[in-house]
Amino acid sequence: MNTNTLLTGSLPIVLVVSAILTLLTSVFLLWLYRRAVVRAMSMQAGIASGPPKDVSASHAVRSGTSLVLTTIDSSSQSEINSAGESAYHRATQSLNQAAMIYAIGGLAYALVLTLAWMMAAKEGFTLTRFLFLFSCYSWPVVVAMSLVHPPRRRRVAIFYGAFVLLVVAIAMVRNPDITIGQLVYFWLFANGPGTVLLGAFINRRVRAVGPIVLAFMVAAVTGSVLVVDIVGSSEGLLREVVTVGSALSLQAATIFVLLLAIGFGFFGFLGWPLLRWLGHRYQKKRMSDQSITLDAVWLLFGVVQTNTLVFEGWAWVFAGLVAFAAYLVTVRLGLKFFVPQSRGIAESRVLLLLRVFSLGRRSERLFDAISNVWLRNGSISLIAGPDLVTSMVEPHEFLNFMGGRLSRQFVQGETDLEQRVSQMDSRPDPDGRHRVNEFFCRADTWQMTMKQLARESGAVLMDLRSFSRRNQGCIYELRQLMNSISLDRTILVIDDTTDRAFLEMTLKELWQELSPASPNAVLTHPIVRCFAVNQTNSAEMKKLLLALFGAWKAIA
Repeated sequence: MNTNTLLTGSLPIVLVVSAILTLLTSVFLLWLYRRAVVRAMSMQAGIASGPPKDVSASHAVRSGTSLVLTTIDSSSQSEINSAGESAYHRATQSLNQAAMIYAIGGLAYALVLTLAWMMAAKEGFTLTRFLFLFSCYSWPVVVAMSLVHPPRRRRVAIFYGAFVLLVVAIAMVRNPDITIGQLVYFWLFANGPGTVLLGAFINRRVRAVGPIVLAFMVAAVTGSVLVVDIVGSSEGLLREVVTVGSALSLQAATIFVLLLAIGFGFFGFLGWPLLRWLGHRYQKKRMSDQSITLDAVWLLFGVVQTNTLVFEGWAWVFAGLVAFAAYLVTVRLGLKFFVPQSRGIAESRVLLLLRVFSLGRRSERLFDAISNVWLRNGSISLIAGPDLVTSMVEPHEFLNFMGGRLSRQFVQGETDLEQRVSQMDSRPDPDGRHRVNEFFCRADTWQMTMKQLARESGAVLMDLRSFSRRNQGCIYELRQLMNSISLDRTILVIDDTTDRAFLEMTLKELWQELSPASPNAVLTHPIVRCFAVNQTNSAEMKKLLLALFGAWKAIA
């Protein structure tokens, strides 16, 4: 088989089939993962439970005090302390730096591909052609920025669109023979397939495991295509396969499917070490979950966008890999020299996230909105629940599940919990982004885990949207918070679905049961701050983050 035909014919097939299988497989595996985790959460770990030790009624310490609930929202003009503003500024600055570095890496990728295309075409250097090609190959920057810095994606898209329109206008003025249809067709041809295929693994529903599954699928599908191509290109080998198939009374279609299955299985088996390698590098903090996704984005575009260059010579297919290498080198150097890798007090910058588990996608939206900024200045700890378990699965957790070792993720007892808490990841990844420490608990371990995490956290955000009398677990958590952490380090999120009257009654009752050992026992004007969320927009989330960083002031 001709090399160019193989590359231009088989490569698109590999990518398209891999993308489709990635989407379907990721959805199915995440469904299995969620079901397995939820089932394990309902089981007992065999921990002996005794009477509560931290609750004792003592009205004397609160003589003359009355608990007050105050509500803040995006329109509130309440004063934010300077320490909170400073921490928020550092976090957003780190996020902007990382976004800029990834964007520059993407432009380096676009520059290499542009030069490769112009060299392959052998039509000489023309500034207009260079700018147009550069604008086309820069499109993945817009996609990447939507992942790195979601609040800026609209601004980046508008800037990119304006740049493309300017280049198109210049091109049409300088060369009247060019039509707008030709330019649009080229842009769609260069970026359309890659953008569509990206939906297979950057979709919010499967993004947590999509890049890992895609790596496996590309290896396995490549094996299927190669086995069929190799057998089909050799008349003698093809005759032998047909002879064996006929001896087994197999039809031609069955033989073809078996060849695909053999290639898929063999190369899939070889691809498993690749997944383990990715998981190992993630555990060793050589890469972050976000960098794995972004690397997959650029590698996919690098393969897709160079497919047409094969007609100029098979060696040009490697231009995409060279462009991808330019992206990697640029990003790695930028992160090394411009993004702080560690801070002396990073271990104290922990936000504990508690919530009503039944919120579903509302939990995801709030988590995404605050974590993008908070993780630039500290880590987040939480107890795994059905609402976020599939959107936050880490590479090594997913691989443990695939290897039948899911039980390793669950807290087994007090000793195991202490060890896990002491080993909480507080250092940032190479891209300056901290991690989420997710604790998997069974029915008889989540309470002690929650208490331990509260003691280790600098600030607490508790999402009480949809809170009502049914949420007895949340009432337990509120009691522990009042007994173990200062009220000024806690913020409760509410909305119209919160039973505000019941919440206020519950908090006042818990205040009357406050332990004398509580750090809040000495307060003369106790205030519980509630943040009212309406739209989860950027203005609301900025105000919430400022309040959180302010709550963290004593440690920051």
